[in-house]
Amino acid sequence: MAKAKTLYVCSDCGAQHLKWQGQCPDCGAWNSLVEAPSLGHGPQRPAMRGQYAGETARAQLSEVSIGQESRVSTGLAELDRVLGGGLVAGSVNLIGGDPGVGKSTLLLQAACHLAGVGTCCYVTGEESLSQIALRARRLGISGAELELMSETCVERIIAALGAPPPAVLVVDSVQTLWTETLSSAPGSVAQLRESTARLVRFAKQSNVSVFLVGHVTKEGAIAGPRVLEHMVDGVLYFESDAGSRYRILRAVKNRFGAANEIGVFAMGETGFREVRNPSAIFLSRQDRPVAGSAVLVTWEGSRPLLVEVQALVDEAAGSHPRRVAVGTDANRLALLLAVLHRHAGIAMMGEDVYVNVVGGVRIGETAADLALLMAALSSYRDRTLARDLVIFGELGLAGEVRPVPYGEERVQEAAKHGFRHALVPRANAPRKAPQGMQVHPVEHLSEAVAYLLG
Repeated sequence: MAKAKTLYVCSDCGAQHLKWQGQCPDCGAWNSLVEAPSLGHGPQRPAMRGQYAGETARAQLSEVSIGQESRVSTGLAELDRVLGGGLVAGSVNLIGGDPGVGKSTLLLQAACHLAGVGTCCYVTGEESLSQIALRARRLGISGAELELMSETCVERIIAALGAPPPAVLVVDSVQTLWTETLSSAPGSVAQLRESTARLVRFAKQSNVSVFLVGHVTKEGAIAGPRVLEHMVDGVLYFESDAGSRYRILRAVKNRFGAANEIGVFAMGETGFREVRNPSAIFLSRQDRPVAGSAVLVTWEGSRPLLVEVQALVDEAAGSHPRRVAVGTDANRLALLLAVLHRHAGIAMMGEDVYVNVVGGVRIGETAADLALLMAALSSYRDRTLARDLVIFGELGLAGEVRPVPYGEERVQEAAKHGFRHALVPRANAPRKAPQGMQVHPVEHLSEAVAYLLG
C-alpha cells in the first residue's frame, strides 16, 4: 500500500511544500509551514468528497426551492437573540471566550433544554462524564434525556452518533479533536482545520446543528487558523470584566441573523440567567450627578442600549500626556481631542485623559463621539451634566455633528428609561419628540460645547 503523502502549507501565503522548513521560500515568513493532508490520499478522503453543503448538480437560482426556515429555541432568550431568533438546523456555531467565562456552563444549560424537545449529544474532550454530571447537579438541571460522550477522535464521534443522528451536537472543545488522516498532535493547526472541516461536512449532510467550543489566545482571538471562522456559520465571543458577574455574548459572524448582536447574561449559583433590561445594569445608580459622566445611547445588533461613559481629565505628571480608553478606541479619542481643540478652542494637550465605558461594554460605533467629548469636557471644566440627559452623535474633522443610524429609535429608548433631555445631531431630531422628552439638536461641536458650558 502506497504511503500517504503529506504537504506543508504556509499559513500566511498558502504556498505548498513537500517538506517542512523554518522559513517559507515564497513569502519569507518564519515558522508558518503547517502540516496538511494531500488531496486524493488517505483511506477516507475519497469518500468525503462532494456533498459539502448539499447536492453537486447544477441548478438555476429561480429553480431552487426554499423551505420554511425552522428555528429551535435553546431555552435562553438572550442566546436565541444572538443566534438570530433560535437555532437553525444544519448550522455550525463556534463559541470562544476566556477560560472560566462560562462557555461550557452556557452550552450545558442549552443542551439540557434542547434534549427535552429533541435529541442532543454533548461530546466532551476535556472533562469526564462524571464531571459533566456534577456540573449539571450543581446547576440544578436534570438533563435526563441528554446524551453524553467522552471522545476526541472525529471519525469515532461521527460513527458513534449512528443513524439517525441527534438533532444537536455540542463539542467541547475543538482544540482536543484529532483525525486519523493526520499524524500531528491534537491542537495543531492542521488538526484543527481538518477536524472542523469533517464536522462541518457532517452537519451539512446530516442536517445536525453543531456547537463548537474554541479556546482563545492572550489577544482574545480564537486559537488556531482564521479559516475556522470562515468555515462555520456563526462565531460568538464571550466578553466579561474581571470580577464581574455579567457576561456579554457577542456575534461577530452570523449567516442566519444580524452580526454584532449581543446577549447579556448574569452568572449565578444556578448558572446563567438572561438580563431582560441590559440598559439598567450599565447606568450609574449615584444619588447626585458627578462631573465627567455622560449617558450614551449606542446601537448593538438590533436594539439600542444605554451605557454610561466616564472621563477623568487630570494634569499630566510628565512631558507626555496619556490617552487611555477602556471600552473604545484610544486613537479615536486622540482624534476627538484634536477636533475639540481646533473647532472649540479647548486644549487638553497638557492633560492626561482617561475614558471608561461602564460595565465592560466595548463600543465600536462612531455614535459615541459626542458623548466621549462631552464627558471629557465635563471633567475638564468640572461641570456636571444633567442626570436625565442622553447624548449621541458622530463628529467629523470639520467639527460638524453628523447623523447616526436609528436616531429616532435611540431617542425613544431613552424616553422609556425616564430621560427627559437628548443632545443629538440635527438630522436625527425626530419630527415629534416623545412625550416628556426635550430634544436639543446641534449641527456643530461649538453648539454642543455652548450647551454644556452655558
